[in-house]
Order: sequence, then C-alpha cells, then structure tokens
Amino acid sequence: MVENKAEIPEKYDLNAKWDACVDLSVRRFVYSSFAGGFAGLLLFPMSNVASGSPVTRWASVAFGAGLGFGSAYSECAHKFDTSSRKLTPNVPETPLPEVSK
Repeated sequence: MVENKAEIPEKYDLNAKWDACVDLSVRRFVYSSFAGGFAGLLLFPMSNVASGSPVTRWASVAFGAGLGFGSAYSECAHKFDTSSRKLTPNVPETPLPEVSK
C-alpha cells in the first residue's frame, strides 16, 4: 500500500526548522566551548600563577559558549523568519527645518 503523504513546503515545515536549529545550537555551543577552552589554555598558561587560575580559563570557556549560542540564536531567528528587536531609532520621514544664521 502506498501512502499519499502531502509534501509540506520547506517554508512551513516547522519540524525541519526545529531539528536544524537544535542541531546548529548544539554544534556551535560545543565547538565554541572547545575553542574557548583552547584559547584559555593558550592565553592563561598554568605556569603563571596570577593569570593562570582555573577561573580565568573557565571564563574563556563560558565566553566561547556564549558566542556560539548567540550566533546559533540569530541564525535560528532568520530560519523562522523572525528577527530580534531592531535597535534603530524611529527617524521621521520629513526633513528638519533649516536654521538661519
């Protein structure tokens, strides 16, 4: 028996969008966390006691993870055709009057 499954256009397939966003978020989070950890080991070596504390290395891992998650969030917002709030001010269409000197 052959199933007659109607094809859902890619624009409206929410399951595929969610799958892609979860996959993208996990990959970017993990890769950027590893990159942050590697950068922390390079920038804050263990031999220098003052700047090589585990807290600074964990901070670099957290910074990398935040970058990865933020980039995945913005990419997923574009996939769902939404965007974060625009930070541009409301500029009126009419020009300002000229001031005479």
